This record gives sequence, C-alpha cells and structure tokens, in this order.
Amino acid sequence: MSDVAISTEGLVKDYGPTRGLAGLDLEVRTGEVYGFLGPNGAGKTTAIRLLLDLIRPTRGKAVVLGLDPRTDGVVLRRRIGYLPGDFAVDGRQTGAELLTYLGNLRGGVAAARIDELAQRLDLDLGLRIRTLSRGNRQKVGVIQAFMHEPDLLILDEPTSGLDPFLQHEFSDLAHEVSADGRTVFMSSHVMSEVQRTAHRVGMIRDGRLVTVERVEELRERSMRKVEIQFGGPVRAQSFVGLPGVTDLRVNGSVLRCRLDGRADALVKEAARHTVVTLSVEEADLEELFFHYYDQSDEAGGAA
Repeated sequence: MSDVAISTEGLVKDYGPTRGLAGLDLEVRTGEVYGFLGPNGAGKTTAIRLLLDLIRPTRGKAVVLGLDPRTDGVVLRRRIGYLPGDFAVDGRQTGAELLTYLGNLRGGVAAARIDELAQRLDLDLGLRIRTLSRGNRQKVGVIQAFMHEPDLLILDEPTSGLDPFLQHEFSDLAHEVSADGRTVFMSSHVMSEVQRTAHRVGMIRDGRLVTVERVEELRERSMRKVEIQFGGPVRAQSFVGLPGVTDLRVNGSVLRCRLDGRADALVKEAARHTVVTLSVEEADLEELFFHYYDQSDEAGGAA
C-alpha cells in the first residue's frame, strides 16, 4: 500500500473569470486523519469534488489511492466513503431502507454493521428521513460513508448539525479508521473538532495552502486569550516583553493578554505572585485563519 492516499500537484479550477483553486499542492498520508480548513469560498469543496471526479480540473494533477480520479473513477469510488456538505436524499424512505439500498449498490453491507453505527450515533432507523431533524439526517449521511469500511473517507463538514456528544463519537469513528490503516480527509469549520480528531491540518486560502501543521504544533502556536486573577495587585511592567505576550492589560489584580506560542515565560512570571484563577481560551477558527493569513501576506502570499 502506498504511503500517500491523496496527492495533488498544481491543481487549478477556473469557473469562467472566477478561480476556485489556484494551484493546490496537497499530500495526505495513508492512515492519517487530515483536517482541511478554510473559510467559505476558500476552495475546500471544489478540491473535494475534483478528487471525486465530480468536476474536472482546468489543469494540474490529482492522484487518489494511487489512481487517477478521471480514468479510474468507477474503481476508485468503490474504495471511498463520501459525505457531501449538503446530504440530500429522497425523504420518503426510512433510514434502514436507504442505507440497505446504498449498501446493496456497494455489493452488500451487513445489517449488523448498519445497526451498530446507528446505535453509536443514537439514530432510529425506522423513521422516514423526511421526518428527521437536520442533525439526524446528518447521522444517516455519516453512516452511509462509514458503513462499507472504505480505504478512504472524504467528508465535507461531517459533524454539521451533530450535538457535542455525537461529535465526540464521530471522532472515535475517525480514529478507528486511522488505527485500521485507512485514511480520513475531512473539511471543517469547527476548530475543537479538528483538534480532537485530526493528526495534521491544512489551511487553504484563495485556492492555495497557507500552511500544513500537526495539530499539536497548531495548538501550541495558535493565539490564545489569557486571563489571570491574582491574590493582589500586580505591575503590568513585570509582564511587558514576555515572549508571545501581546495586548497586555492589567487592572489591579486581573491580567488579560493574548498569548502566541509557548506559555512557559508567562507562567513562570505569574508564579512569582499568588495566582487565584487562570483561564485560557483557545482562538476561534476565524482568528486562527487571520493569524496565518497575515503571516502569508507578510511572506508575499507564498503557499
């Protein structure tokens, strides 16, 4: 088995005067969970559709599981589980009827496998899909992607509409796929989901990768909001100039700042005083995008 599940080189997609992808170079390793992040319009869904040969590139090359999506599409799709961003199906069927039908199209999926996934996601398969909430329809979509145990899962916003408990269950499913040597490629807007689920993260801007990071490195380097309540007043000057500390504000015994990177210097200085409470708020995804996009601009827009 190849060490690379997905590879693209100079992948470009033009929609008339509009460019969806502007030379995407991407590598997803076999057996990893790869988070594909970017705001709306960045090119995430365009990239996914190109990988599945649902649309054709203007130029460039994509290789998926060692195959060309354009010439080997039928063979390739048998080995892929796909969840689109908008999972739309005939609502007249029950969940069981739809999943059995889709399983039969793939050569048959054991009813026990479908039932197991439905139980894990707390889905009643006897209800007609048109009566389901958005979150429960999303569960049907997740099950149809996972149920045949594909070599590669390509998932566009897979936990959209799921409650936090089921987002954790989804993460467990993704980790099981990875532990089995199979691959998950997922787009998302939910930073906590990506941090919990993915091994590496690629951020896309204007159809190009801005950065690729391991999740541990991303968390370590991302901007965080810090608030420290001390036992008594502290001097702001004691914290000025500490590595990674910006937007420093001290009001009596309360310090607030932003922290970029390691917390070591800030924690050591804070420990010189009596710390009553300390809270750290992870940067939301939009802030993280702007952080990396600003770095990209400073570097002249290099991907």
